Amino acid sequence: MRLEVDRERCVGAGMCVLTAPEVFEQDEEDGRVRLLDPEPAEIGDAVQLCPAAAITANA
Repeated sequence: MRLEVDRERCVGAGMCVLTAPEVFEQDEEDGRVRLLDPEPAEIGDAVQLCPAAAITANA
């Protein structure tokens, strides 16, 4: 699985960070998502929980 995040679309809700903190983090300045691991083994429900649909997972 390959992940992409759209920082312009992110609203900084932090659901991805709560769900998969080893894969995502929030930028300390603007609160938007930062991708730590673009090819993780597991991300739980992070894609579905993002309220802004800012995360895309490609097989």
